[in-house]
Amino acid sequence: MLLRHTPKEITERKALTVNPAKTCQPIGAMYASLGIHGCLPHSHGSQGCYSYHRSTLTRHYKEPVMAATSSFTEGASVFGGQANLLQALNNIFTIYEPDVVAVHTTCLSETIGDDVPQIFSKAEADGKIPEGKYVLHANTPSYVGTHVTGFANMTKAMVDYFAKSKEHKENRINIIPGWVEPSDMKEIKRIAGELGIRFIMFPDTDNVLNGPQTGKFTMYPKGGVTIDKLMETGGSRGTLALGRLTSGPAAHALDTKCKVPCEILDLPIGIKATDRFVDTLRKMAGVNVPDSINIERGQLLDIITDMQAYFYHKKVGLVGDPDQLEALTEFLVSIDMLPVHIVTGTKDKKFEKRIMSLTEGLPCKVNVKSGADMMLFHQWIKNEPVDLLIGNTYVKYISRDEDIPFIRFGFPILDRIGHSYFPTVGYRGGMRFLEKILDALMDRQDRDSSEIEFDLVM
Repeated sequence: MLLRHTPKEITERKALTVNPAKTCQPIGAMYASLGIHGCLPHSHGSQGCYSYHRSTLTRHYKEPVMAATSSFTEGASVFGGQANLLQALNNIFTIYEPDVVAVHTTCLSETIGDDVPQIFSKAEADGKIPEGKYVLHANTPSYVGTHVTGFANMTKAMVDYFAKSKEHKENRINIIPGWVEPSDMKEIKRIAGELGIRFIMFPDTDNVLNGPQTGKFTMYPKGGVTIDKLMETGGSRGTLALGRLTSGPAAHALDTKCKVPCEILDLPIGIKATDRFVDTLRKMAGVNVPDSINIERGQLLDIITDMQAYFYHKKVGLVGDPDQLEALTEFLVSIDMLPVHIVTGTKDKKFEKRIMSLTEGLPCKVNVKSGADMMLFHQWIKNEPVDLLIGNTYVKYISRDEDIPFIRFGFPILDRIGHSYFPTVGYRGGMRFLEKILDALMDRQDRDSSEIEFDLVM
């Protein structure tokens, strides 16, 4: 395999990245844009960038991802892309009739220095944006940040462009779900609904990238937050942002612009993080937790009790995004597993400190690095093997080379189907994730057992 020549000896690399544990900003911006109802994402750059962004999202979600491009050529690369974007907006609203166009920039348009708000102003003056239609944009150069940054920038743009301040605050909560699967957004909404809370979720890709098969193509699925709802977010009594990096910027922007106070929590992965999520919703909305939620929590606790002996002190290697890894690390530690190698491709100063605080007291050394790559992750594993790997599809090569069980989690997952329909968040999501962990470990035990050790009951 390709990675079998990865050296065990670790040397410092300042300028070389091998097998990066990240992808580029526009992919995150495009995913966030799809969480707006009737929205057509638009890549302000070349066709090659646009094709990569669409194909990656399509392969992950197994759904057709619609988007448009400014289709830069040599002329636009030299003289700027204003004419291309003006023509694109005219074509898009005339032919495809979206409610809103969400423009994200690329390396090329950022390097040129295109002023997208100025181009929007000219488009409005020239009548290229019809009455009742909307545009928004986010600056997402690929040479800065990652897909996590792009998602956060586009989500913040929703606040900057649409949120309207209101003196009277409604008894309603804004929920910013962070970068999670459409199934996770659906589960977050279900929990809020069980609590009897009025809420606005943005972005919301539920029923956009996990919709039913009807036999008919729909350019703009039924799901997604509407522009009217985005405008109402400034009149909510509070905002609950899930994920410090992906949701925090939008929540703070809403607080600054519309004086809507916010709470920033971890993604509700695992029992502790879900407890905090449910309790914060309860306090913000002034409601009681119903028995239905308490029963789900008890079921998760029962499963943890039954499975804990099989998880005890199993070593785990993790690759993913900071928000997801922080919540996942806490979950694994709570069930007595040992996350020993943790890598994210997103640079974040707080990430390493948070992971070290979560793993403090474990009976082993913990390696953690942000802005790192999978080559370093592989080298750590070569020096100290683990019992389980958790990460995106690219980890499968390390799993095969080192013969280690592997669970797919995060983005992108290109070689499996179903993650957009089955949640990982909440108590129900925790139950499913625990089942996946135990299945992986027990399948390995079965495979490696001798004829004498191969038992019916393990």
